[in-house]
Amino acid sequence: MIEKSIYEDYQIDFSDSYESDDAYYFIFNDERELYLNENKTLPVTLNDFNSDFKLYIGKYMDKDAFVVSAKGEGESFNLKEIYGIDKDIYLMATRAVLVHDWYIQNQYCGKCGTRTVLDEKDMMLKCPSCNQNHYPRIAPAIIVAIRKGDELLMAQHSYHEQIRYALIAGFVEPGESIEEAVHREVSEEVGIKIKNLKYMKSQSWPFPNSLMLGFEAEYDSGEIKVDGDEILKAKWFKKDDIIRYDSDISISDWLVQTFIDNV
Repeated sequence: MIEKSIYEDYQIDFSDSYESDDAYYFIFNDERELYLNENKTLPVTLNDFNSDFKLYIGKYMDKDAFVVSAKGEGESFNLKEIYGIDKDIYLMATRAVLVHDWYIQNQYCGKCGTRTVLDEKDMMLKCPSCNQNHYPRIAPAIIVAIRKGDELLMAQHSYHEQIRYALIAGFVEPGESIEEAVHREVSEEVGIKIKNLKYMKSQSWPFPNSLMLGFEAEYDSGEIKVDGDEILKAKWFKKDDIIRYDSDISISDWLVQTFIDNV
């Protein structure tokens, strides 16, 4: 997991009319893949691309930065591949891709179907007919490392094809708090109760548009009983028996490493 702040190299801004001759371009295709040049860095020209739109999103590495939707002949990479190539580019791409998605997905008002227009001030698409405002949206989700003495609870998720065991996680439901979401997800997925819930840190997770909120908790009571749908198996692991993830891209790996370091 990247612990560096996005704002170490980035100054936030937004415009659909700003132009620049000295810029970095975060160019995404329809598959949310990012184009890099032959040196595996960001393109500094759009000469090889037929762009659908270009949005100024601020300053990156002391240069203007744009997110672009385009097709071209260059080599494109998915976000997880970008993480392995250049973590600084990946960190900025987590913002750029969400701006890209927001702009594409809100060209028409979801309430009345009218073509939207960009607000003069904010990063917002507004409907000239019904006045509905369409801001970028993220989906909050929780993930929790549950301890029982010197053991960590990990589960086998039906939707993970490559990860054998992972931490309990899930999306926040309308009307509930973040803390309530943790208790509910744990109860639904593995049937136990937890206590001493402690917030640890968060992470932008653009797969496709989540904000992951990481917690630690202690086992309180109950026997493991999986739902058989999302969770196929679950069990307690001592630190030497934990099956690690293939990548440290996510907060999941950070929570597992924190458990190992402190048990």
